[in-house]
Parts: sequence; C-alpha cells; structure tokens
Amino acid sequence: MSESIGFLLNDTARLFRRAFNARTRDSGITALQWRVLSYLSRHPGIRQGPLADIIEVEPITLSRMIDRLEEAGLAERRADPTDRRAWLLHLTPLAEPLLDDLRRTGRAVVAEATEGLSDAERDQLAALVERVRANLSRRECLKEKETL
Repeated sequence: MSESIGFLLNDTARLFRRAFNARTRDSGITALQWRVLSYLSRHPGIRQGPLADIIEVEPITLSRMIDRLEEAGLAERRADPTDRRAWLLHLTPLAEPLLDDLRRTGRAVVAEATEGLSDAERDQLAALVERVRANLSRRECLKEKETL
C-alpha cells in the first residue's frame, strides 16, 4: 500500500465533503453546517461549548455559524434555566424538512462513493471504519482521563 490508512481516510473525508458541498451549494448549507444541524437534531438543548468541542471548531466559529443558522430560521438559542450566562441550542421546525433533504443528499454521496461495491463489501467497509473510529475514540478518552 503506497498511502497510509490515515491519509486515505482523511483524503476520502475531504472528497465526501466536496461532493456534498457541490450538491448542496444552492441550499446555502455546507457540510459543516449540516453536521451542526445533525448534532442538534440528536442532542437538542446542547450548549455551544460542548458542541464546539464535538465538531472541533473554535467556540467563536460555532457562534458565528449558529448566528447564520438563526438568521435562516433553522436554529435558535434558548436561555439555560440553570445558568443565565449559557445558551441551549435547538432546531426550529423549519430545519426538519431541510435535514431530510440533506440526509438524502448524504445517502446519494455514499451511493456514489461505494459504487461497484457489493452490499457485503459496503457492510464490511462500514464495520472496519467504525472499528478504527472506536479505537481512536477509546484512545482519546483514555488520554483525557490521564490529563484530569
């Protein structure tokens, strides 16, 4: 193998983002914004700080992104009843149909990327990448515990 697995995974992720962004250009939603919307759909009421950590952006970058999503009517900040300095993030009802469209787009990109693979090969690829992610996540969790 001429390329390392890390390089191949990273470059493949870049190409996925590029293909997704090309398909969603008219909607004005980027792959990163989709990730934010997707996390908000799975974690309603998450604070901005933890969400910034999850998607690995600076808090100010996420704040600007949430500003744009609020302007588009897709997300909203609500005061945290337990901490008046904090905001809880939620999707608006307008976001759900858009998320459905973005999920369809995501599935189309995956179908293009895995063209020519059998169902068994797709399943095996997903299982192997999931195992790599789990290995790295476990190491990251151990590293965080060591610094505490």
